[in-house]
Amino acid sequence: MVFLFGGSKRSDVTATNKEGLIGAMTIAWDDAYKRNVIMWKVPRNIRMNDNIVVREDEIAVFYRDGKVLAYIDRPDRYALTSQNAPILGGLIQALSGVKQQAEVFYIQKKVFDGKFGSKQPYQFRDKEFGFVNLRVFGEFRYRVNDPANFINQFVGTLNYQTSAEVEERIKEQMVVLVYDALGHLKEKGMGVTDLAANLTTIEQVVIEKSKDHFGMYGVEINKVSGLYINLPEEVQKAVDSRASMQVLGVNYMQYQTGQAMRDAAQNPSGGAAGAGVGVGAGFGAGYVMMGTMAQSMQQPPPGQAPPAPAPQPQQGKPCVKCGANVPQGAKFCPSCGAKQEETVNCPNCKAEVGANAKFCPNCGQPVKATAKCPKCNTENQAGAKFCANCGEKLQ
Repeated sequence: MVFLFGGSKRSDVTATNKEGLIGAMTIAWDDAYKRNVIMWKVPRNIRMNDNIVVREDEIAVFYRDGKVLAYIDRPDRYALTSQNAPILGGLIQALSGVKQQAEVFYIQKKVFDGKFGSKQPYQFRDKEFGFVNLRVFGEFRYRVNDPANFINQFVGTLNYQTSAEVEERIKEQMVVLVYDALGHLKEKGMGVTDLAANLTTIEQVVIEKSKDHFGMYGVEINKVSGLYINLPEEVQKAVDSRASMQVLGVNYMQYQTGQAMRDAAQNPSGGAAGAGVGVGAGFGAGYVMMGTMAQSMQQPPPGQAPPAPAPQPQQGKPCVKCGANVPQGAKFCPSCGAKQEETVNCPNCKAEVGANAKFCPNCGQPVKATAKCPKCNTENQAGAKFCANCGEKLQ
């Protein structure tokens, strides 16, 4: 049995932990210790006639033997009585060996700001890069909107006794919620190259999903901000390169050529003129003015050695998917891994054509020598003795 007595408004009732008759106290949550703490447990069992003080920004929860007996959310002074009174409680303990637990938890109503970050990477399956390990970091704002669920879940189910345990659990669940949002957006076609441009969208999805995810904890997420998704270094470089190509309006071959010319210009052996050109290229001008750069590099000032020539791209053919230079004879692209089409040389002009091509696109002659059947005019492979269509002997 619990009795709650609303009390007077005297100023002396706000004193903390003052002893009264038969061990009773007046208990209040000291402002000096509640600044950034969402929950506080009174550090001893409640005794007969203990008084608690509840302020405007607080909720007091009277909790006994795993069950909530009362939620006190109106500011006032309350006297609590339970079966844990010194005389009666001692008699029950002497007869049964059981000591009943009567406790009070304070909860703050105000909004809290927190930060979250993933301890373990999340494997994001991307259609271009395969499995990519992501780490997420950010800030969020939350508050307790359902004291009953909050106490039942954290104190009752999880047996948390401190605010630090509660806050750590909320941060862990925020990371899980962000991963859930990323999986939801991935199903709609979003890849790792789209993450940076869709951070606001991800935050909105997280807030929407938080209503069901955090509702069971009695917690409401009001805001998510400063979201940062950390990509592996090699993936980040690829994303940055793609963004640069889009801004400059060039393809992969042009981008790589510009990079090579910039690096050559910055080479110390190129002298002061080469270094000066490299600075301009570093700001992106080199990608759209490659011809001008090459001409200026070929005419060094009098008395200076000519700059080192820019490395020539390796001889090969463009990739059928990304346009990167693929060395002669390679079956897969060294940049994107795409399988390359097999080729043969035209017997007439020696141009390189597809393995399945019947005529050379350069000279128009048949790629493979054939023998025509004198009976049915079917084209047969060179060297065939009989027609594959009618069986007629070939010349």
